[in-house]
Amino acid sequence: MVWILSTLTYDTLRFVEFEDFPETSEPVWILGKEYNALTEKDEILSDVTSRLWFTYRKNFPPIGGTGPTSDTGWGCMLRCGQMILGEALVCRHLGRDWRWAKGQKQRDEYISLLNAFIDKKDSYYSIHQIAQMGVGEGKPIGQWYGPNTVAQVLKKLAVFDTWSKVVVHVAMDNTVVIEEIKRLCMPWLDACGELEGVGELNGCLEGACAMAEEETALWRPLVLLIPLRLGLSDINDAYIETLKQCFMLPQSLGVIGGKPNSAHYFIGYVGEELIYLDPHTTQPAVEPSEDSQVPDETYHCQHPPCRMHICELDPSIAAGFFCRTEDEFDDWCMRIRRLSCNRGTLPMFELVDSQPSHMVSVDTLNLTPDFSDSDRLERFFDSEDEEFEILSL
Repeated sequence: MVWILSTLTYDTLRFVEFEDFPETSEPVWILGKEYNALTEKDEILSDVTSRLWFTYRKNFPPIGGTGPTSDTGWGCMLRCGQMILGEALVCRHLGRDWRWAKGQKQRDEYISLLNAFIDKKDSYYSIHQIAQMGVGEGKPIGQWYGPNTVAQVLKKLAVFDTWSKVVVHVAMDNTVVIEEIKRLCMPWLDACGELEGVGELNGCLEGACAMAEEETALWRPLVLLIPLRLGLSDINDAYIETLKQCFMLPQSLGVIGGKPNSAHYFIGYVGEELIYLDPHTTQPAVEPSEDSQVPDETYHCQHPPCRMHICELDPSIAAGFFCRTEDEFDDWCMRIRRLSCNRGTLPMFELVDSQPSHMVSVDTLNLTPDFSDSDRLERFFDSEDEEFEILSL
């Protein structure tokens, strides 16, 4: 079956064909959920449709007051950043099993969540906020972002989101440091001095009571973004199985990346194909009503998802994970260590207990791009994304 979508793509294509989901006995994995394509096709499409789908928009208020009113042609990675963070906030406020249905009355949390991404300057994660925050990272409005840049921008914007209160951590140098994350997600630990004896909370909790109310939660939900480079010009075959396994983890938020000049939000795989949501459709900007209700049908992809062979993936990506609780983070660490023991595969990143001496503190990272290689800047993935260490067997 072929589906026809009557929306605009780059303002030139009115009709785009979408191939129906394949009839295959191979398992389908969508953000930590396993499906059977032969018997659960409706469930697969319902899951995909329930993900937030952020695309190019036009006719929104000018960015910065005098800037562009559309992000067509330059905002695809920004939209992918919105999608991966949007998935984290869906898990945070609605749960991974929440499902969207056309015409169904939605929960207040969903309306508040969607309003955080509406294309206007005062929404937490609007295209306006992301583009303007990127200026501080050396990215003029209208310039391409790489996965690392958008991850760093989302990290900064999340600080102002007093409703969700998530910690966005960007793990650099292919390394996830457990101690660093636990200090970020459990800020009261600093009042106790040491991480040792985390299970013995009596004295620590007394100190925590003196802290600001928002700092006393035993665990602030974690959005972990890991910028990676999985090859030089093409993805290294040794990473392919490890990348697939990331989509199988219950904490998975998927991957942002794609092809040069074309970013996608990857949410799963079937066989040797990655499943993704494509932001390259230009839709009119949406205006919330006076009661903050949002016409939401255009924020959900209501056709079979796109697919591409995994070998076509550009090696510069950012993988995302969400851990609502400390137990979920500990479970994620256990699963990652187990994956690293698999023979014939190459770990995409390293998991360590404490920060290695050679690593630079995240607080001192300078995210200004290196302009010494102007040719690199013409590529989709920015220069800072070219600098990741290539792990070898």
